[in-house]
Amino acid sequence: MTTIKDVAKEAGVSVSIVSKAFNNYTDVNEKTRQRIFEIANQMGYTPNIVAKNLSSKKQMTIGLISSGVLNNSEKDNNAFNIFKGVYTAVSSSQFELSIYLIDSLRQKKKSYAQYCRERNIGGALLQGIRIDDPYYMELIDTNIPCVVLDIIPETNNGLVGSVSIDNVKASKEIALYLIERNHRDIVVVAGRKKTYVNSERIKGVQEAFKLNGLELDFEEIMYADFSEHEAYELAKEYLKTKRPTAFLCFSDLMAFGVMKAVGEAGFKIPEDISITGFDNLVFSSYTNPQLTTIGQDFFEIGKVAAQLLQDLMESKVDRKHVNVEHQLIERGSVKTISPSYIK
Repeated sequence: MTTIKDVAKEAGVSVSIVSKAFNNYTDVNEKTRQRIFEIANQMGYTPNIVAKNLSSKKQMTIGLISSGVLNNSEKDNNAFNIFKGVYTAVSSSQFELSIYLIDSLRQKKKSYAQYCRERNIGGALLQGIRIDDPYYMELIDTNIPCVVLDIIPETNNGLVGSVSIDNVKASKEIALYLIERNHRDIVVVAGRKKTYVNSERIKGVQEAFKLNGLELDFEEIMYADFSEHEAYELAKEYLKTKRPTAFLCFSDLMAFGVMKAVGEAGFKIPEDISITGFDNLVFSSYTNPQLTTIGQDFFEIGKVAAQLLQDLMESKVDRKHVNVEHQLIERGSVKTISPSYIK
């Protein structure tokens, strides 16, 4: 079996130069890189798992790196719809798709940049990644084009784009929806502190409160990790001593958990307590009552992200961030309460 040492010897260069050539380092002369690729092809050498288009300057594989998919609830089809959108966009183009499923909380095995370089991936889509993930920070500082979903990266790297809804606008909209129906005692059920969408949605709620002379009590925010069970436990404990007029949840899954806790506490929805969600999962139209929520088009988000990445890879892009439209979906889980009830 041909090794990297054999290729280096035949090409008259060091092993490190061969490695850099395959890993797209910019300090390798292009003629030297192409010569190494040709020799590697002749000798039947391929580095690591896959080395596609070795003799081409253009890398034709897109990598979708997604965290937490295997841990998601069976009720949560968001990631699957994103995958469908990405696949639809990629399959109608000249590019191919490689998928890497990881857990951003426990990711220790391999950096995302390393994954991309081993497979000759020309651009990466990042979904469900935590902003405190060191491998995420490493990747957006490389020369590999990438598009991040639900995060607007703080970077000057012109090869990095992002796609999401306007989370500030969406959470402000649903908070105003509650306030306009005379709710003032509102409990926010937030997700994970270290996620970008969570902080953006808190900003939106805060803006809605300020517009109405209200102050968001940060001590009262429940952080339920976007988990149905965690939201259930927190709401169950909260309802032992307090009764708000509404729970504003940053995901439908958490809203499902809160609904269960409210019912077990002997309260009716929305007669006693109103509840809103975020995402518009399929199950949201099957709850009793049906859940008022913010609808996100996850298929469109995935499709737009893949299209943006292709434009970045081909230097065609005019804008680096794209907002996909959201929709407030009004159902039966929110009650308009009497103005006289306002404290």
